[in-house]
Amino acid sequence: MRFSEDATKTEEKEKPEEGERIIFAPPEQKLRTIGVMGEINDDAGAEVVFGLLSLQNSAVHYEPVDIEDEDSEMKEVIMPIDMVISTPGGNADDMFAIYDTMRSIRDEVPIRTRGIGKVMSAGVVLLAAGTKGERSIGKNCRVMVHSVIGGHVGPMHQLDNEMEEIRNIQDQYISVLAEETKMTKRYLRNLLKKKVNIYLSATEAVELGIADKIF
Repeated sequence: MRFSEDATKTEEKEKPEEGERIIFAPPEQKLRTIGVMGEINDDAGAEVVFGLLSLQNSAVHYEPVDIEDEDSEMKEVIMPIDMVISTPGGNADDMFAIYDTMRSIRDEVPIRTRGIGKVMSAGVVLLAAGTKGERSIGKNCRVMVHSVIGGHVGPMHQLDNEMEEIRNIQDQYISVLAEETKMTKRYLRNLLKKKVNIYLSATEAVELGIADKIF
């Protein structure tokens, strides 16, 4: 993923590396977009977190109240952050790192989330974590939620310990979705018991409060 505040800066075009996430912006426009594309892992988590913090620090913009008056007073404008999401999911710890960063920013700087292609597992939390009223999803986007997946090989007492941690992560996942959507904890627990993977249409995602509108 690449992010930049000023797209007017021209750079020599380079051939992207395999799997590299690239964001393009029209010339002479400020780019305040972060892409969560592909698996959510350590590298992607770090890029998104630092990208969010960078854009938060540069969110304040001043412009004249009356653009036709040279002596017009200036007003403060907060420029939102756009987050485009298309991911099969990934690591829970990296998801929570991004989520907590979004929570710490969104009251000060609006975060407009946009789901495209596929928004699954950990990606559902990030889509839902956008500023309420500013969460959109593509008409043909596939949404999927599922129980936490984990595995471990070792002594019996260690397996018990790991299972307890998996249950704790599952409870965190459910609590976050219940907080950010219209779904209750009871509804989510019952839903996740029924199937391994629960697929939702864009319309269902809006009805459940994962997103606010379809584009």
